[in-house]
Amino acid sequence: MCNRYRMSAKQEELALRFGVDPALVMPEPETLPPPELFPDRIGWMVREEDGERILDVAAWGFPTKVRGASGKMLDKKVTNVRNLSSPFWRSSLKDPAKRCLVPVTDFCEWEGEKGSKLARWFSVPSRPIFSFAGVWRETEAGKAFAFLTCGYEGDPAAHIVGRVHPKACPVILHEDDEERWLRGETDDVCTLASAFPSQLMSIA
Repeated sequence: MCNRYRMSAKQEELALRFGVDPALVMPEPETLPPPELFPDRIGWMVREEDGERILDVAAWGFPTKVRGASGKMLDKKVTNVRNLSSPFWRSSLKDPAKRCLVPVTDFCEWEGEKGSKLARWFSVPSRPIFSFAGVWRETEAGKAFAFLTCGYEGDPAAHIVGRVHPKACPVILHEDDEERWLRGETDDVCTLASAFPSQLMSIA
């Protein structure tokens, strides 16, 4: 599970990188997304509307209710999409208008045992700004987004992220697949949920 990432590029850089028409770039938000993102913070996303790409902001995490130990229903934010067949995600996945690109400069996974964990940061050296495959929806509090995670083919320890976090890896899209993610049929785009090649990534 990835619950910490960074997006340090400026609004203009993002518009250029993701092919957003300058005339459609929203006015700079009163509160800009912070460079380092945690659940429930406002982050950037790229979505399509009427065939045009839009650079927008949304809160990281879909709101839902979970039953606590006492039996009481509690509010929770779900940040990562793993079970692509779940009804909770299916409505967003099947509607191209509810898919988005989540711009990222690097993301964090924690290495080690509780009490002595080390933050390890992953990036794609050839692409200063890359994207997670995301989904978004309207909520009572405004727009919210989450992004896909996936397992590994074979031994997780053979993958640069799997050696640190063997359970799951964020779904990083190849640049050529970004339009496919935003516009493709559900069954097709779900095949993009695979671990990005280790040799194209770095760790710090």
